[in-house]
Amino acid sequence: MITKSTIDRIMEATDIVEVIGEFVQLKKRGANYVGLSPFANERTPSFTVSPAKGIFKDFSSGKGGSAITFLMELEKFSYPEALKWLAKKYSIEVEETVETVENKEEENHRESLMIVTGYAAKFFHESLLETDEGKSIGLSYFKERGFSNDIIKKFELGYSPDQWEVFTGQALKNGYQQQFLEESGLSVKRDNGSLYDRYRGRVMFPIHSFTGRVIAFGGRTLKNDKNVPKYVNSPESEIYHKSSVLYGLYFAKKAIREEDNCFLVEGYADVLSVYQAGIENVVASSGTSLTEEQIKLIGRFTKNITILYDGDTAGIKAAIRGLSLLYKDRFNVKIVSFPDGNDPDSYVRSQGTSGFKKYIEGTSKGIVDFYLTTVNDDDLKDPVKKIKVADDLADIISNNLEPEFRSSYVKQVAEKLRIDERAYLNVVNKSYSNKLKKDNTQYKAEIPVESDEVNFNDEKGVSEGSSLLLYAEQTQEKEIIRLLLLYGGKVIDWDGIANTYIGPFMIAELSDVEFEHPPSKKFVELYRNEVENGILPEEQHFIHHVDKEIVNLVINLIASKYTLSENWYEMHKILVPDEQVNMKATILGAIFHLKKQKVGKILEGLRSELQKTAVEEDQEILLNQYMHMKKVEKTISDYLGSVILK
Repeated sequence: MITKSTIDRIMEATDIVEVIGEFVQLKKRGANYVGLSPFANERTPSFTVSPAKGIFKDFSSGKGGSAITFLMELEKFSYPEALKWLAKKYSIEVEETVETVENKEEENHRESLMIVTGYAAKFFHESLLETDEGKSIGLSYFKERGFSNDIIKKFELGYSPDQWEVFTGQALKNGYQQQFLEESGLSVKRDNGSLYDRYRGRVMFPIHSFTGRVIAFGGRTLKNDKNVPKYVNSPESEIYHKSSVLYGLYFAKKAIREEDNCFLVEGYADVLSVYQAGIENVVASSGTSLTEEQIKLIGRFTKNITILYDGDTAGIKAAIRGLSLLYKDRFNVKIVSFPDGNDPDSYVRSQGTSGFKKYIEGTSKGIVDFYLTTVNDDDLKDPVKKIKVADDLADIISNNLEPEFRSSYVKQVAEKLRIDERAYLNVVNKSYSNKLKKDNTQYKAEIPVESDEVNFNDEKGVSEGSSLLLYAEQTQEKEIIRLLLLYGGKVIDWDGIANTYIGPFMIAELSDVEFEHPPSKKFVELYRNEVENGILPEEQHFIHHVDKEIVNLVINLIASKYTLSENWYEMHKILVPDEQVNMKATILGAIFHLKKQKVGKILEGLRSELQKTAVEEDQEILLNQYMHMKKVEKTISDYLGSVILK
């Protein structure tokens, strides 16, 4: 367990804008920062970071919390993992009450896989640099490819010895469990139950997570045997999902943000060579078609993608329709095709950095422009091919949201294909309209609902009136929590009440009230316990709380999607009431409104019992209780009137 003093140092050092800025492109807006949600596919920014409060709130997905919560939600870290990530970022030594053993029996299954892949990366890297076999075979290969020592070390390149069990045997000897060696794909089980090395005799390309930990490997054979696959990659696991990973992104993300462009290549060597040439905003999809998850990763930093292909025009053409879907997320996409026989790796090595950049600048084309360069006279002479080209381009153009883009390219395509421009525009617009309707239907189905909101149709047998009362009651309970968070530490100086804090005062006044909303009830109990221990908890205590339910409640209450500008009144002459002007009315009003809600609930229950009871004596008892509660209700109402109106 990490010591409290270490946690305090981490909290003090953490800059939430700096942390989240590594994952999301943020822009300053007033006192806050905004960006596109990393949790939802959105076109208008609804993700807000408040540096003053040290919180984020994503209004698309409903998620919110501290920098720690963000890491837990996005990277699926455990609470200790998030703390250790922050500690590493800010060079803080982590002190733990019980010394952990690095291996063997980690309780967290995901962390166990991370530990074994981290060990494997170190093993392969040392094998490359420190063994005779690694130096003569693996290191020689990397040197022949032109990779420097700095690149080899930075990307943790390695070599797996050409022996059946050397890695597996060493890992088992060091206490790493067979289960995690298998699940990570590092070792393969034979029919007799023994294990052997998956990557033997291969140079190793470790694949890093977004936060820099090794989660998988690509192994390339150096043999010319056609029966041996050129590449062997890690299987899918709890920590590695190929469709959600871009090779090199951990090293490229800063440059992508600064350059406002991402170069997308196909292979590991392409990334290494281009990066070594000083062009660091480069990542690879590792041989797969670009996926929605990978697009979202790039979209955190830029909306500009330049795709660098080798000379296989047919392959590019086949992928273009899928690439045009990027238009829907307002990406600006360029395509570069290298001369036959070249790929980004070979071209940058032969032409150098300046020649490489110059070629990209001179030959990059938009998706439609590139497709048109592939259309030849034979395509136009063959009616079937011509129709296919027209249909493909209509589909591509209709994915773009800008009418000026669509009309401009309709004209260009119509001239190229020698078809009627007006008729073709109708085809494109119809396709666009159909897609828009489909997207809107999907969007409505995906709108998130806050987890703690009441669904009036959830509870069978409960009347709509009862549900409304329940909703009002929960809303009032959450208002109490909001006031405790914002003003609990302020000193009371009201008529008749002074020299005490608002928080303990409210807790004492609500000692006879039972909270129904589970997170609110849990919060009040936590607050009361702190007060009884002589501590006046502040909002940061709950923002960084280990209980996710508490964090969600707090963030939903203190985060606002909208903030008034500093010159709001001067511009609009609309005065917004300030609840702090009359704190007595604000605090007592909330307390007694909640008590009135509770009394109203009791009255509803008594009315229901009176309707069901036929026994005269029971009716009389219930009626007396009902009349008593009505008097209590009137007393509260009268008191509310006097407090609020004074």
